Amino acid sequence: MTGRNDEGRDGEASFREMWRDLAPLGRHPASGGYRRYAWTGADADCRAWFREQAEARGLVHETDRNGNQWAWLGDPGEGDAVVTGSHLDSVPDGGAFDGPLGIVSAFAALDELRRRGAEFTKPLGIVNFGDEEGARFGLACVGSRLTAGRLTREEAHRLVDAGGTTLPRAMEAAGYDPDAIGPDPERLARIGAFVELHVEQGRSLDRTGDPVGIASAIWPHGRWRYDFRGEANHAGTTLLADRRDPMLPYAETVLAARREAGLAGALATFGKVAVEPNGVNAVPSLVRGWLDSRAADAGTLDAVTAAVERAAREYAGRAGVALDVVRESFTPVVEFQHALRDELARILGAARAEDRGRPVPVLATGAGHDAGILSASVPTAMLFVRNPTGVSHSPAEHATEQDRAAGVAALADVLEGLACR
Repeated sequence: MTGRNDEGRDGEASFREMWRDLAPLGRHPASGGYRRYAWTGADADCRAWFREQAEARGLVHETDRNGNQWAWLGDPGEGDAVVTGSHLDSVPDGGAFDGPLGIVSAFAALDELRRRGAEFTKPLGIVNFGDEEGARFGLACVGSRLTAGRLTREEAHRLVDAGGTTLPRAMEAAGYDPDAIGPDPERLARIGAFVELHVEQGRSLDRTGDPVGIASAIWPHGRWRYDFRGEANHAGTTLLADRRDPMLPYAETVLAARREAGLAGALATFGKVAVEPNGVNAVPSLVRGWLDSRAADAGTLDAVTAAVERAAREYAGRAGVALDVVRESFTPVVEFQHALRDELARILGAARAEDRGRPVPVLATGAGHDAGILSASVPTAMLFVRNPTGVSHSPAEHATEQDRAAGVAALADVLEGLACR
């Protein structure tokens, strides 16, 4: 099987061209951030872009039953395929790099390998996983969870967006069959290794001065919904002593989450809230908040989330407010396969031998990824590209042109080492 291309496009040059074409899709003119939500027009535009890039390179494009897009060089049915990629969807007003950097770098790395005249001995795949961020339906990594059997069809069909649209209805409106979704073990069995490149969501690489690093693990993390139920009333006539105001225990719980996370060296964030009836002159009847919590180990995470719930119940009781807590998602700690991780370190170490043998940094992350979901089914690894701002899920996230080029070169080296032996 050959990976040759008569055009011999340079990976860095093709990256710039693709980045320019992808940049306007789903970008909000007022915020400057991206609103690429699952099964929307912006999502369809991104999917069309992916297909165009695949077909322009002579790759076979397909969309699986769960809405994930694949582009293949060689026959995946041969097995032991090497796959790379990420996602194109975004959080509300997210940045340009989280997800798309991995997909653009994947196509650019293929271009670079063709320029080098690489001869592929294994099938190579590039994937765009659907609904990784979970911005619309509240659950992250829906496409990869379905594929890996970590989310059932029945559970997926119960997902509803803020406007009351169910996942099945959204898929149908976008031209997909929601009844076809579900585990895809046959597809995963064809994959010998999955490597995801991602912009770093933090400043570890910026502090060490390295443009590229390797992931060691993903912290355990989850999302919990807190429903504080009180009594709606008039804000101008109801005495403070007569109120059952759910906003008060909610506010105290937000502070408790910050306190408990700080004491434990963990992370806890209430970043989304919904209020009913949501009137300026009304005491709320319901305050619903979502807690996102992460820690270096499961024991610490359990301790933090248990402490937050205890505090919330105490505050709710004082205010005469009922409280329901529902764990909506949970991902245990992910230790990327050591053999594959060490192979990436060996490949990249050899590629940067001129740097006095300085090892490529290995670092853990608190952010979830499709690679983490797939890790129980196939050998997975991740590469991080330096983010000098340290900011993510915001238009301020960034990677310099020089570091983007370093990421493409590193991914090309890894793919050559894994798929061209």
